[in-house]
Amino acid sequence: MNKKNIYKVFAIVALASVLVTSCDDDLNVDPNDVINEQDFLNDPDNAIQLVNGVYNKMLDYNMYSFSWIGITSITSDDADKGSTPSDTGADKVKLDNLTFDSQDVSFNDVWKGRYEGIYRANNALFYLEQLTIDPNLKNRLIGEVKFLRAFWYFDLVRCFGGVPLVTDNIGLGDTEAINELVFTKKTKQEVYAQIEADLADAIEKLPLKGTYGSADLGRATKGAAQALLAKAYLYQEKWNEAYATSGEVMGSGQYSLLANYADVWREVGENKEESVFEVQATLGKGIIQYTDVQGPRGTPDLGWGFNTPSPLLSNSYETGDLRRAATILFVPSTLWDGFEAPTTWNNPMYNYKAYQSSIAEPWNGNKGETAKNLRLLKYSDVMLIRAEAAMHNGLTNEALSLVNELRVRAGLAERTGLTMQELYNERRWEMAMEHERWFDLVRTGQAVTAMAANGKTFITGKHEVFPIPDPQIVVSGGRLIQNNGY
Repeated sequence: MNKKNIYKVFAIVALASVLVTSCDDDLNVDPNDVINEQDFLNDPDNAIQLVNGVYNKMLDYNMYSFSWIGITSITSDDADKGSTPSDTGADKVKLDNLTFDSQDVSFNDVWKGRYEGIYRANNALFYLEQLTIDPNLKNRLIGEVKFLRAFWYFDLVRCFGGVPLVTDNIGLGDTEAINELVFTKKTKQEVYAQIEADLADAIEKLPLKGTYGSADLGRATKGAAQALLAKAYLYQEKWNEAYATSGEVMGSGQYSLLANYADVWREVGENKEESVFEVQATLGKGIIQYTDVQGPRGTPDLGWGFNTPSPLLSNSYETGDLRRAATILFVPSTLWDGFEAPTTWNNPMYNYKAYQSSIAEPWNGNKGETAKNLRLLKYSDVMLIRAEAAMHNGLTNEALSLVNELRVRAGLAERTGLTMQELYNERRWEMAMEHERWFDLVRTGQAVTAMAANGKTFITGKHEVFPIPDPQIVVSGGRLIQNNGY
């Protein structure tokens, strides 16, 4: 490796302004002219910093902020655009009405964000293989990066179907490889096969959650890789595999439900026993505008006011379901931290799970970058994956037992029987406003009916996937083929 490549590594590391945990000092790398190849290849800190730079991508605006919120939640029957009638949020009113097209900015943001993350992952894997460091550390770091790459491909395949599959470190001047890999779509099956391969390797290399020290809390774990693999199996209707893999997570002894459902999305629930994997955020190094986009709008102004829970969601809960009040911030009301939600706010409901307390949680006045972690995988999700797979395998009693465990926590009576639709309803209430509903409607065949009930038209053969962003087709010289109907 020559100095040019070493500096390229540090250019990547320089992008990593925050560690996955609170150990920010580990990322204070100062590129200089005196580093040599041997120093770089033998320093384990360089490997850790390189991987931290991959994690850091999750904080960027084009990962889990406005665009992701738009295409995963505002599209669904659980949420409305929100904000004010005159504020379209660029394309968010089109997402709400299912009138979106390939030129809309949200799709390009989501596409670019994931591939930027994948680019970092591929670079990290390329250099990790060359580093002379403790083999156990190297294996763990490779497992972490492969988990992250799999997560981003899972987002892409759910959103767009078949997409380009890039798993190598490709040079900017390698036109042939760029045309063949970067600008050519693979099938949905090929993308899932890569996801499965990455996660299988990650499972072999990653430790259990409980074996990490406090400084590494929040890094990818064996359980996180197993949970994501179970979810990928579920989306492919591989019921036996989804059942078995989710069972491995449940049998690991690493996870359980929090006693209070409302705590799951508050600071008190961060990285606790119900958390399988979440984006780590700290004051000054938070997820860009995730909270701000969904904060109540008006006086006092706490945010942009988008992605408001829909009346359909609010009215769907059974009487007494504690998940309703923990998910929907009603106006007016007294919030959990004692703050009074005033009638001077513009909307009657907001996403309570995105609420960041300035009274009872870390707060520095910066609405655009709060210290609020984002849950990406939860134990309750794993339980529901197991239950759904069990139903498809004829194990109704086991599915019923899992659902009843969630219902008891939610303050509801246990069911005596369970249909598939009732299971879907439980998943809706357990995962509401958590960016799952649109994908669940599509994969379970409920989208046409659910959208019609919401006054929207879901076009079969088109809306199962989103359009490939126009800018990506243009830069590919037309090699990327647009999805059907767009």
